[in-house]
Amino acid sequence: MQFVIAIEKAEGNYSAYVPDLPGCVAVGDTLEEVEASIREAIAFHIEGMQSEGLAQPEPTSISKMVEV
Repeated sequence: MQFVIAIEKAEGNYSAYVPDLPGCVAVGDTLEEVEASIREAIAFHIEGMQSEGLAQPEPTSISKMVEV
């Protein structure tokens, strides 16, 4: 399963979130760290949903770059 993630650069690190999994966030000092952290956060988030008996949402977000 693939989820869209959004990564934002801050002053000293990066943060990421998953639009299809509200509350699923991660931070890291580098892009590689934040990508690894968000993968772990997604797995943890889905495990938590399953343990609560909640249905796992299907990914619906789409990412696209546009030029302006």
